[in-house]
Amino acid sequence: MAQKNHEKGSTGGLPGATTPDRVRNVVLVGHSGAGKTTLVEALLAASGTIDRAGSVTAGTTVADHDPAAVRQQRSVALSCAPLEHAGVRVNLLDTPGYGDFVGELRAGLRAADAALFVVSAVDGMDAATAALWEECAAVDLPRAVAVARLDHPRADFDEAVALCQRVFGDDVLPLHLPMLGDDGESVAGLLALVTRRVHDYSAGLPAAVREPDPQHLPAIAESRGELIEGIIAESEDETLMDRYLDGAEIDTDVLVGDLEKAVARGHLYPVLPVCATTGVGLDVLLDTLVSAFPPPLERPVPAVTGLDGSPRPPLAGDPDGPLVAEVVRTTVDRHLGRVCLVRVFSGTLRPGQPVHVAGHGRADRGRPDHDTDERIGHLHRPLGAALREVAGCVAGDICAITGVGGAQTGDTVSATDEPLLIAPWEMPEPLLPVAVVPRHPDDGDALARSLDGLIAGDPTVRLERDPQTHQLVLWCMGEAHADVVLDRLRADGAELDTEPVRVPLRETFTQAATGHGRHVQQPGGHGRYAVCDLTVEPLPRGAGIEFVDRVVGGADFGPAVEKGVRAQLARGLVAGQPVVDVLVTLVDGRAHGVDSSDAAFQAAGALALRDAAERGAPTLLEPVDEVVVRVADSAVGAVLHDLPGRRGRVLGTEADPDAEGRTLIRAEVPALELLRYAVELRSLTAGTATFRRTFSHYTPTPTPTN
Repeated sequence: MAQKNHEKGSTGGLPGATTPDRVRNVVLVGHSGAGKTTLVEALLAASGTIDRAGSVTAGTTVADHDPAAVRQQRSVALSCAPLEHAGVRVNLLDTPGYGDFVGELRAGLRAADAALFVVSAVDGMDAATAALWEECAAVDLPRAVAVARLDHPRADFDEAVALCQRVFGDDVLPLHLPMLGDDGESVAGLLALVTRRVHDYSAGLPAAVREPDPQHLPAIAESRGELIEGIIAESEDETLMDRYLDGAEIDTDVLVGDLEKAVARGHLYPVLPVCATTGVGLDVLLDTLVSAFPPPLERPVPAVTGLDGSPRPPLAGDPDGPLVAEVVRTTVDRHLGRVCLVRVFSGTLRPGQPVHVAGHGRADRGRPDHDTDERIGHLHRPLGAALREVAGCVAGDICAITGVGGAQTGDTVSATDEPLLIAPWEMPEPLLPVAVVPRHPDDGDALARSLDGLIAGDPTVRLERDPQTHQLVLWCMGEAHADVVLDRLRADGAELDTEPVRVPLRETFTQAATGHGRHVQQPGGHGRYAVCDLTVEPLPRGAGIEFVDRVVGGADFGPAVEKGVRAQLARGLVAGQPVVDVLVTLVDGRAHGVDSSDAAFQAAGALALRDAAERGAPTLLEPVDEVVVRVADSAVGAVLHDLPGRRGRVLGTEADPDAEGRTLIRAEVPALELLRYAVELRSLTAGTATFRRTFSHYTPTPTPTN
């Protein structure tokens, strides 16, 4: 989001919405390549928001203005594209379809009040889209389906509808059927099932609405009955079904009204054929978005708490109520600074308004809790990269704000005299590590600044500074996400390189051993004298380090020897890795009345430990994680077959209690084998599996074989 004007010849800024009932927030979801961005572009052109539609392949679309999106020719970030139709503002939220950018998808779902699933009439849908439907169902989000790419030679609308009904359920019903043109191949119009009219696009947009031709009537009658029954089943008028079954003709206005209510309540899911390139169905889709999808006031506001976590009464989305807004995306513009895309849930935002910005609960991602009072600079209506200044943003609407330098994606913006927190949306765990280093020693400051901006804008990234390997590791969602993250850092001026991620190892003893440490020096003046003897024994995994002093009487040099021993254990004995799970016992020692000191006995303790290591058969230990793979039943065999090749040990399988048709596989896998598992598991299961990992224990590294 950045510049002041858009190259495509926008018709100018949309007037500010004054009431929430004249706003619709619609998120477009679907797999990569389904045609979401192309459809957004076509809707913008059809509504007159832009002069002409851009192209994904040419990199000229409104939504895909991110340089990484242009380079990859696919969406990599959430984009807001508002348009106006029939006096209603429709905020179209275009989301990436590739799994690596699920964080942007979840942000779009948070900002929306309804979802438009875009399904390709050529390629169908992927498993992630099917899972997302269930996710939307869990929160009662209204949904509709747009079957796109009807102009493709292999397009099959009937098969796409049948697929949607198999995957999404029987309440997915087409409102229109494609009508072929005179050539018998191209789609020239739509057959409206409720009104029994033809929308003819032979002369372009808007469609000419007319009576159907005789040859169209059988197709309309065949599909209309199921749709009418679905509408009547959701009607508040319990007499409609009886009248319909008795053969009475139900008034079209009644059917349309009940249809719109059923869609808005998330009880019925219309399917609309649409072709972005020819314009077929664009006006019908716009009408449906405005009339059938609910305004923000009909959707619950996310739960809010005080800054201390204390509960607060539910909010109603009132423009005159307490201010509560949420940052759903953050970018940095070279001219304007930090630009935040904000969904206002309650109250009204205005330029120059003092606000409280709070972000809690994501310290594990490298984002410490923060609370600041700031002042909004300007409010803008975003249209892709273009920003048009507006005078206010009411509850239910979406805008971009500038001047709030401390805001990050996921933060809550509220009133300074009544600061609140919105319950954060669920974020997936990043599981692909990428180690980055400054290209030159003096590039460290620039890298640190770029990382701060990156973490502020992308909450799916986790920043970790490993204290043992001393590596700076960015945990990403996958390879495509990692490529975008690195591109953004470099575009921000960070000169960096990547290096292989190192897994932190440990050392331990495999057998008991004794060690003798003698530190005797006479440099002149007071000398250094310390002698000690100790034994080292291996302990069970996870026992840690124990030190026992069995020397009685004489000088009390045990604490100094222990300090030296523990320091040497931390430095390692063979490979420079910390030593764990050993019992060190001090059994004897000698001191000098003048030349002995704590420093001398620390050195003697370290020498004795190194001496014992020569006989204690030390070995390296590697970390092992407990892994839980959540996978579709159809891919269980592939995962089980793959785990032994990663030196994994399967602990068991069970049906997923939260999702039918999915299985949980529990296993123990060395961390070294999981560095690229996020990428390889997606390939192995066609994107149907996810996993989580937690540290379990250390185990000896395998002995090399010739």
